[in-house]
Amino acid sequence: MAEAHEAVAFQFTVGAEGVSLNVSYDVFKALLYSGLRSWKLRCRRTLNSLHNTLYPGHPVRGIAWCGIIYTLYIKDHDPSYNIIDWIDSHIFRRYFTPENSKTCAILVFGTGTYFVLIQIRQYILKSLFSYHGWMYQEHGRPVGLGQKLWGGLVKLFIGRNPSLYSYQSVLPQLPLPSLDDTLKRYLRTVRPIYDDIEYHQMEVLAEDFRRTIGRKLQRYLWLKWLISSNYVSDWWEKFVYLRGRSPIMVNSNFYGLDMAYIRPTRIQTARAANMVCASLKYRTRLDHQNITPLMIQNMIPLCSSQYERQYNTVRIPGKDADTIVHYSDSHHLAVYHKGRWFKLMIVHNDQMLQPCEIQIQLDEIIRDASEPAYGEEHLAALTAGERTSWAETRAKYFSAGVNRTSLETIEKAAFILILDDEEYDIGSLNMNSSTQNSAEKSEKFDAYARAILHGKAYNRWFDKSFNFIFSKDAVAGINVEHSWADAPISGHMVEYVLSEDILYYGYDELGNTRGVPRFTAPKPTRLKWLIPESCNILIEKSLAQATKVFNDVDLHTYIQDVYGKGFIKKCKVSPDAYVQMALQLAHYRDTGRFNLTYEASMTRLFRDGRTETVRSCSIESSQWVKSMENPNISKSERIKLLRLACDYHQQQYRDAMTGKGIDRHLFCLYVLSKYFNMDSPFLQRVLQEPWRLSTSQTATTYDEKHFRKLMAQNPDLVRKYGIDDQRNLAPYGGGFGPVAADGYGVSYIIAAEDLIFFHISSNKSAGETDSKRFGERICQAMKDMRDLFEGEIKFEKKN
Repeated sequence: MAEAHEAVAFQFTVGAEGVSLNVSYDVFKALLYSGLRSWKLRCRRTLNSLHNTLYPGHPVRGIAWCGIIYTLYIKDHDPSYNIIDWIDSHIFRRYFTPENSKTCAILVFGTGTYFVLIQIRQYILKSLFSYHGWMYQEHGRPVGLGQKLWGGLVKLFIGRNPSLYSYQSVLPQLPLPSLDDTLKRYLRTVRPIYDDIEYHQMEVLAEDFRRTIGRKLQRYLWLKWLISSNYVSDWWEKFVYLRGRSPIMVNSNFYGLDMAYIRPTRIQTARAANMVCASLKYRTRLDHQNITPLMIQNMIPLCSSQYERQYNTVRIPGKDADTIVHYSDSHHLAVYHKGRWFKLMIVHNDQMLQPCEIQIQLDEIIRDASEPAYGEEHLAALTAGERTSWAETRAKYFSAGVNRTSLETIEKAAFILILDDEEYDIGSLNMNSSTQNSAEKSEKFDAYARAILHGKAYNRWFDKSFNFIFSKDAVAGINVEHSWADAPISGHMVEYVLSEDILYYGYDELGNTRGVPRFTAPKPTRLKWLIPESCNILIEKSLAQATKVFNDVDLHTYIQDVYGKGFIKKCKVSPDAYVQMALQLAHYRDTGRFNLTYEASMTRLFRDGRTETVRSCSIESSQWVKSMENPNISKSERIKLLRLACDYHQQQYRDAMTGKGIDRHLFCLYVLSKYFNMDSPFLQRVLQEPWRLSTSQTATTYDEKHFRKLMAQNPDLVRKYGIDDQRNLAPYGGGFGPVAADGYGVSYIIAAEDLIFFHISSNKSAGETDSKRFGERICQAMKDMRDLFEGEIKFEKKN
């Protein structure tokens, strides 16, 4: 209990000699600095909130406006048309002197009119952002007069220097599609996967739904749309994520990997220290809202609400549903190494620790030779098993005493840091000197990806918003809990951290962190656990469940480095649509039939937007796939069908992004039908259809111009790491587990002009699926699609 005593700033005892008072100066100082930091953070957040309320106006401009009103008034030019005099005589005259009351009246009028002007400007912006015709502009076609006028108005009213949340109040609501349109589009998307009899049955069910309870449910949903900022997001988070009772490991959490071709150091603690500092620097920018919101075409903002819960966040298990808890701040990390849990302070004397100071702390943990406490090594397996069992175990064994204190330390941490005691052999330091072929690289990356996705089930805390994981040879990865946000939010952070690690912090000649420690930071402390045997039995039971889950995962990575988006753009089709068509062709060859296909698109053009489904298997895509299997159809006809399929896919993608999707609308109608106890055979059938091919593109936000600028500022990196091409900084992307028990999960990242990474998952128990085989199908599909354009587009083959 020594740590508990040291954590108390004041202690007093009463004895025969009187009262004895002991003051722990160091603890008192730590508490003082902690309070000061919290106070400063609250003040900054208050100022940011004021700034965002007024944006695209500014408090300084508001003060200037009041000054203009005051100047005009004293010069006998009353801009208020006697309103100031009325406010003066009816409100302030009875409390103040005539001069002071007049000044107050002018300030009230000036502030009020400025706020009204800001409200008008915000309303205009919201109306402009509600227009999405620009998304449907055909590439290469001249922009019409109407769109030019719209673009000019957006630039006129949008304002300058926005903070992260400045545009939240002017983002439009997600529109509610009409029931008829959704049913019509739905029936079109399922035509390729049903035969004539099955399709006719679906038509009958859809029409019966439309004529009976569909209209009533639509009216209820309209009421929800009317009173909420987003009619989908809260239900999506609650019912899709938090009410799920199966393990979140593999089934929900996803992973992200390191840079594919750069290994800046092989010292585990140095790499971890640099990336921890880069991540905390990113957290500070989030807290200060210094990150510019993502903008499409530098004009249209995307919703930033998901960033808020990136740090200091944990998913708490419940008996029927989990909850997401976000803490306003955290001064420590929870670190796992060789079965032991540690608390690592990241703030000392109100200063964030530097990489060299954190590396010293991490080296202390590595050198610690103590054994795990009874039950400690496998403790995190509770977060990998069934959610109800974890909730009951948490309530029974972790609600009081030392176990509660240690559990709160983990759950209130900024994030989790995992120091693995295994190496991830992913090849040479950079791609230019690599002698391995893609197949050899994929084999090594497969094991690496599995380690980051699930590890051993007990060496990841799957409830935290994210775990940063570092191998013994300093290869990094991230495991992310999915309920609090979608993958692009974590991807944005990971890209920032990886670039800061290389281009800002760097390493010395020995591979250690740079700099000299400024002070002796507090040493990391072991967390204490008292795990009874009955609790340990539950831990081992959860581990057995989780082990069964991850042993069933068949995970494979396929590296497409023969060609990429550079060649695809020459084909005059969307790179994403092109890859989706390759997946359709590969999946048809793999299964012999067309299947319902899920591609995630974002709806962040709207406030609190998350995702929508693009149904990639369409009438157009199926016609093109059939043409590729028919030797009697010419290349020119196949190209024509491919372009039609890609164009339709892009149309669907745009519809999904602009609130005209199908699946979220039907999902909300299904939730209402359950709430009102209205059975609907149509909705039951829709929601039970398996997504045998679930796909997602990992978007990149890395700016090539920014890359060139950084390279000019850091010429030594070209020599040290061979970073003479943006491709060398390409992240390897990440992936997720299969959505359907007998299906595939495919994540891909179009990383560079001639580089695409595919992450393919399936279940070994499915029998019909094989991730490596599917990777080979994708490889052949990409080759066949490239061969279509031979003679039309010059293609430089690699050796």
